[in-house]
Amino acid sequence: MEQYTKRATPSWRFSLGRLMALLGVFALLVSACSGTSPGGASSGESVASAPVTSSSGDTIKVGILHSLSGTMAISEVSVKDATLLAIQEINANGGVLGKQLEPIIEDGASDWPTFAEKARKLIQQDGVAVVFGCWTSASRKAVLPVFEELNGLLFYPVQYEGLEASPNIFYTGAEPTQQIIPGVDYLVNELGARSIYLLGSDYVFPRTANLIIKAQLEHLGVTLAGEEYVPLGGTEFSTIISKIREARPDAIFNTLNGDSNVAFFKQFKDAGFTAEALPVMSVSVAEEEVRGIGPENIAGHYTAWNYYQTTDTPENKAFVAAYKAAYGEERVTSDPIEAGYFGVYLWKEMVEKAGSVAVDDVRAAAQSGEITFQAPEGLVKVDPENQHTWKIVRIGKINESGLIDEVWSSGEAVRPDPFLKNIEWAAGLTEGAGQ
Repeated sequence: MEQYTKRATPSWRFSLGRLMALLGVFALLVSACSGTSPGGASSGESVASAPVTSSSGDTIKVGILHSLSGTMAISEVSVKDATLLAIQEINANGGVLGKQLEPIIEDGASDWPTFAEKARKLIQQDGVAVVFGCWTSASRKAVLPVFEELNGLLFYPVQYEGLEASPNIFYTGAEPTQQIIPGVDYLVNELGARSIYLLGSDYVFPRTANLIIKAQLEHLGVTLAGEEYVPLGGTEFSTIISKIREARPDAIFNTLNGDSNVAFFKQFKDAGFTAEALPVMSVSVAEEEVRGIGPENIAGHYTAWNYYQTTDTPENKAFVAAYKAAYGEERVTSDPIEAGYFGVYLWKEMVEKAGSVAVDDVRAAAQSGEITFQAPEGLVKVDPENQHTWKIVRIGKINESGLIDEVWSSGEAVRPDPFLKNIEWAAGLTEGAGQ
């Protein structure tokens, strides 16, 4: 575990370490709300109780845990669908270790204690070998202590704020150096923004991301024009839009999630703002969310991801065709959808290398540094040191048809650096976050 050196920095920088410490308390509170003791066991249940077997007969049980209801359903239902598509493809080609995958689906209901409760059920009661799921960092933080206590395995498919590595989680979405930081760089270097307004949902991902962004803006000499948060799922933006108008920023960096994006972009346009006059860079708006927002309300604005439906690879053409054939021609693919899809294949590669579905064996296989998959976005690789994924960074501009056109790419896959160890201006920022 790397120890970070203390140094004289602006006082707000140290709030990141405090924030991460508070998140540990949050996780314990969520576990308690889900009927779990501080040690992790449910009331009246031994901590040492083992989950039932995950592989018996001709099947291997795998869990899918996403919000199928509530404010996050707009995003998570499609990730569930992509996970099922990968499972169906794998089963049609002989399964894993000669066995068919048997999916067990649970609804996290956009409620963090429910996520923790369902994770425990999947591992202990259903005996799944792996769980594919979660979207928000709040849901991931809620289930993390459950997976670590029971030695379960989670594949997490969504970009997040970094500053985390768990032996029980594989991260197939981006960390900040693979999405957030390049997104800010694009606003500054390509669009010429000299003042940026930060807008986000009020939970761990946006707040932590914005602490990183503020350090980046300071390094770049860019003005922080303002910073506002709304409750997750909040839909009233008139006051915030008035503050944005008064602040007169050159650009907005948006970390809203869920239904809030629909409300914001509609109200933003109704207030007379255009993408040409005030561009918004979003990191939780992909093709699926654009459908809900309406292309007419968001065309011309920008996103930072690692994959778009328009990504030009043979694997992506096949993936998009298969997804539409399975779920309807009107459906779209997106970065989290694609990461949910290829995560199943990465797990398959690990299991087959290990010759076992046992979590310790699967993790050992990943530590070989040889786990790769030719995903729709390009070749992805599991980093053996932090269990994150090497990914190409892409910036896109939303077009009038609702798809996203790539306008910039890193060209090559970026090695994951979740603790920002190789970012000079972030030195001291991760104080207290741990590794």
